[in-house]
Amino acid sequence: MRRDQILTKFGKTLRELRTERGMSQWDVSDAAGLDHNYIGMIERGERNPAIVNVVKIAKALGVPPADLFRAFEK
Repeated sequence: MRRDQILTKFGKTLRELRTERGMSQWDVSDAAGLDHNYIGMIERGERNPAIVNVVKIAKALGVPPADLFRAFEK
């Protein structure tokens, strides 16, 4: 799998989890202590988040970090 495919898949999962919880990108960014533009860039597959930020995002969403990687289980 190519880098861009991995980032896109991760971003799609983040967007799905966020919308399932009725959260905006602003909500997630505020709860995670990250910039809202950064969250949008991750969702679009434009940024490769550091593991520290993955954990912050998962906590903001109220899910284990592994849930952000669920699309890769297949």
